[in-house]
Amino acid sequence: MKALVTGISGFVGSHMAEFLLAKGVEVAGTIRQRSRMEHIAHIEQDIKLVECELRDPISVEQMMDRERPDLIFHLAAQSFVPTSWNSPIDTIHNNVAGQIHLFEAIRRFGLSTKVQIACSSEEYGQVEPNEVPIREDNPLRPLSPYAVSKVAQDYLAYQYYKSYGIHVVRTRTFNHTGPRRGENFVTSNFAKQIAEIEKGLRPPVIHVGNLQAKRDFTDVRDVVRGYWLALEAGTPGECYNIATGSCCTIEEMLNLLLSLSDVKVDIQEDPLRMRPSDVEILLGCSAKFHADTGWKPEIPFRQTMTDLLNYWRGKV
Repeated sequence: MKALVTGISGFVGSHMAEFLLAKGVEVAGTIRQRSRMEHIAHIEQDIKLVECELRDPISVEQMMDRERPDLIFHLAAQSFVPTSWNSPIDTIHNNVAGQIHLFEAIRRFGLSTKVQIACSSEEYGQVEPNEVPIREDNPLRPLSPYAVSKVAQDYLAYQYYKSYGIHVVRTRTFNHTGPRRGENFVTSNFAKQIAEIEKGLRPPVIHVGNLQAKRDFTDVRDVVRGYWLALEAGTPGECYNIATGSCCTIEEMLNLLLSLSDVKVDIQEDPLRMRPSDVEILLGCSAKFHADTGWKPEIPFRQTMTDLLNYWRGKV
């Protein structure tokens, strides 16, 4: 069995590759000229790297004709919400065009490839208090260009399943983190700041944005196991939430990280870290996914945060 992981050098892509290799699956992955390779350096000899610009239909068609994978885990995306405010059209083009080109290549070559599409809880956007925990049939009210791009990916996947019978499963993953998380993301940003303070590389001040937002955090290693199960046992055409079913405020997450360190810090709000609009609460219900695949989270949040902080202690 051959799996193609788009964005294999990224945070989730690198963990996905590790999981697949442990399963004995042949792994190929897409990279671009500017891809950072540090996340996959330790497994680079075990995977096939394919340079492919997903926004270029010819590049995708040639890659798919050569590789003809049995499984695709489509993880490549512009995935940082604040960036989507600064460059909305690039985010939408990047996230939507690449997926369409993959689907068109599958359709053109008549492949029986199974495709997992990494969608996002950000699609739900403005959630009312009586709508949590959020189920898959909740209205989508996206609040960022990134969220809009993910709604487009989600519905395009459904459309290609209905129109052409492509075996596609949509996963709406809630916040996920763990070792290798990009430093722009809140859990990793706080962990890096703490690690730098511990080593005397910065003053004992943590710069923060909105600390009252509530998020449902899943360990990335549980998430990639979920992506595998989505294609192994999920129903084609369906969408599934991947979430723990419990949430905490960003402030509580920060306090957990600080409890893992001996440093004493001041907390300072940074206006540049505030978004034009923010989702107040993202708390997911994954009962549907559990019923169809048996998936449930296994790694405690404290362990996730410990591993993330230790990752940054080794990096700074």
